[in-house]
Amino acid sequence: MATSVFTGFKVQAQEQIQIDATAPTTPFPHFWEQMFGSGRAILSLRESYRDDLVAVKQVTDFRYVRFHAILHDEVGVYNEDEHGNPVYNFTYVNQIYDGLLKNGVKPVVEISFMPKKLAFNPDALHPFWYKQNVSPPKSMERWDDLMKAFAQNLVDRYGIDEVSTWYFEVWNEPNIDFWGGIPRQESYFDLYAHTARALKAVDPRLRVGGPATAAAAWIPDFLKYTAENHVPVDFVSSHGYDDEPVERLLGKDQPLRDKDVREEDRTCAAATKVRHQIDASAMPHLPLLWTEWNVPGQDQLRDTAYVGPALAEAVRTCDGVTDYLSFWTFSDVFEEGGPATKPFEGQFGLRAAGGINKPSFYDFALLHKLGTQRIANPSQDVIVTKLANGSLEIAVWNLPDPGKAPQPRQITLAIQGVKKNAQVSIAQVDDEHSNTLNSYAKLGSPRYPKPAQVEQMNRETALTPPEHRSLTNGSLSLELGKNALVLIEVRP
Repeated sequence: MATSVFTGFKVQAQEQIQIDATAPTTPFPHFWEQMFGSGRAILSLRESYRDDLVAVKQVTDFRYVRFHAILHDEVGVYNEDEHGNPVYNFTYVNQIYDGLLKNGVKPVVEISFMPKKLAFNPDALHPFWYKQNVSPPKSMERWDDLMKAFAQNLVDRYGIDEVSTWYFEVWNEPNIDFWGGIPRQESYFDLYAHTARALKAVDPRLRVGGPATAAAAWIPDFLKYTAENHVPVDFVSSHGYDDEPVERLLGKDQPLRDKDVREEDRTCAAATKVRHQIDASAMPHLPLLWTEWNVPGQDQLRDTAYVGPALAEAVRTCDGVTDYLSFWTFSDVFEEGGPATKPFEGQFGLRAAGGINKPSFYDFALLHKLGTQRIANPSQDVIVTKLANGSLEIAVWNLPDPGKAPQPRQITLAIQGVKKNAQVSIAQVDDEHSNTLNSYAKLGSPRYPKPAQVEQMNRETALTPPEHRSLTNGSLSLELGKNALVLIEVRP
């Protein structure tokens, strides 16, 4: 057995992955780290939210963030005077977007939810902790005026050259209980048409899209409606999560069932379906923004090192399908079910409450180092990229087989087109490396970690300096630990 940084494991039979460094490359934009989701708009005014934003920006250099509820009453956008006339207030809106831009991040402006005094049904409250109103507007004319005033305020404040680089997404998951219009689809399409036309009336360069549906729904109907009614649409957006049933994501008429598509491949199977639907529509070149996704959430997996191989699998299979794959969320400053009760609750984010880096934070940091040119490879557990200087950046991972516990695994990379003894550096995240849950347990799993304890956990789990080795006759053997994501640099 070859010497490795990963020792002490009983491993399975060795597998070999062939890599040709001289093979043709294709563009590999970092679509998985350019956009992130977060909770709701008002949270972005908190110091903890902005601290997490800055930290994730440092390791991913992400460009866009999306959140719900910019029109929620807690933001104070819409009111009416004693005569029932609309009164607008964009004070908090401007503070929210000022804070994002100051930190080098642009918004995906999700147009939601309904201000109470503009709601057809003021009591149509969603069960989330912050009780957003999901009603249609009582007056489409007043909705149109609000949209125009909202967009005009943004253009006046930031300039059209800036705001035209944002995305305006109409509502959130209107095919489920986030939208109370009746009939649901028809009423949403009407809302979309009014919103898109109102925004374009302010400036045609504003980018608007939808339908922002859950589980990849409504896309053909949405594109048919917008085409037939000459409604502006600049991008398509939808959502899907790895742990949703196959039938829900791919349709009841599909021969596939849950056992046929493993969880880690479901998001990109759904995104591929939507991409084909766009290609078959009257607007085949529209960008696809997958504005929510995450790895399976059972057993609090999102707090563990499992995220690394599941994330890498999504990157591998979504390449060329989506323009953005927006991880929901970058932070556990998140209150759909109420305030966090302890740091690790299986929430969506890369950082736990208090600013604690999860293994997923380090997983994104590793994948950020991949190049922007990809070399095709038939292996299902590797992404091979090439840098401008000729170096290879290779991600390999150890994703557990469906229904089985994670096991160590031994692989050998056989690399052609480089020196037989080329220098190599190796960095990893797995159950033993950069796994914050281990440090948290050593501290006694405090419910409210002190700042010094948070600093200690982040210091102890920070990515260690890469191990430096060299190829042996063009080969590199590794023992991958449980839930390992490994980044290998091979210098020319």
